[in-house]
Amino acid sequence: MSGQVKIVEVGARDGLQNERSIVPVFVKQELLRRLGRTGLQVIEATSFVHPDWVPQLADAEEVMTGLKRRDGVMYPVLVPNQRGMERALAAGAREIAVFAAASEAFSQKNTNCSIAESIERFEPVIAMARERGIWVRGYVSCVLGCPYQGEVKLQDVVRVSASLIELGCAEVSLGDTIGIGTPRNAARMLQAVAQAVPMEQLAIHFHDTYGQALANILACVEAGVRIVDCSVAGLGGCPYARGATGNVASEDVVYMLEGLGLETGVELDRLAEVGAWITNQLQKPNYSRAGTARLASMPVNPVMFT
Repeated sequence: MSGQVKIVEVGARDGLQNERSIVPVFVKQELLRRLGRTGLQVIEATSFVHPDWVPQLADAEEVMTGLKRRDGVMYPVLVPNQRGMERALAAGAREIAVFAAASEAFSQKNTNCSIAESIERFEPVIAMARERGIWVRGYVSCVLGCPYQGEVKLQDVVRVSASLIELGCAEVSLGDTIGIGTPRNAARMLQAVAQAVPMEQLAIHFHDTYGQALANILACVEAGVRIVDCSVAGLGGCPYARGATGNVASEDVVYMLEGLGLETGVELDRLAEVGAWITNQLQKPNYSRAGTARLASMPVNPVMFT
């Protein structure tokens, strides 16, 4: 293999949203600053959902207004509707993301509306973004299964993905929200969506509940995808999907992709240092095997790095 893979780091939003104890604003801002020094091109910053939905991210305005941007790095924020978009714009957001689901049951639980209604909500949001030259990303949850309805039809994944592109999303991230996918059905799903959406506009987003995330990513990269979502130290989970563990660790993804001969532009050792720092701040285990292995070979304690 050869070529470039764009890594989309989701640790500061998707990674932190499920933490039970509220993470201080300065820690979130410092996490974003440290991630920006690793060579990452896209770092998801926060979410402008209603504070009652995700209390951990109720400080989105503070996080964004105090964000020290790094040149060449995008910091998309999640917005659920027009009100969220207005908040994001007021806080200085330059890139946004909208989120839908391929499962009707999950859509109702997650956004309190049907899939069709969620798409309608995005129309004015994306129109506002396009008027201002703001880059838009779309997420599709439950592409390989749903915690509430079980099986998700492939045609629903294709339909929702294509709808987001038609509305004006620059790319769509396909999320295995509960982490039940295997390489075979992950690649099959990706190839089906790629019949309706150009492969270069597709990203993959795997949770590691069953330990299949890296294998799934490999299968999808072999199928042609070149955008991969992941979370530093494997942080994360979904507050609306009981039992869903964290995203695949960014350090593990970078190590695997570079080992395949693909370029990510990310400095693995620096990323491992960030993983050590944030897990120390959160007082929780570091779930990245590649990260902990690199840390063990370093001569000094990377947690102390600034």
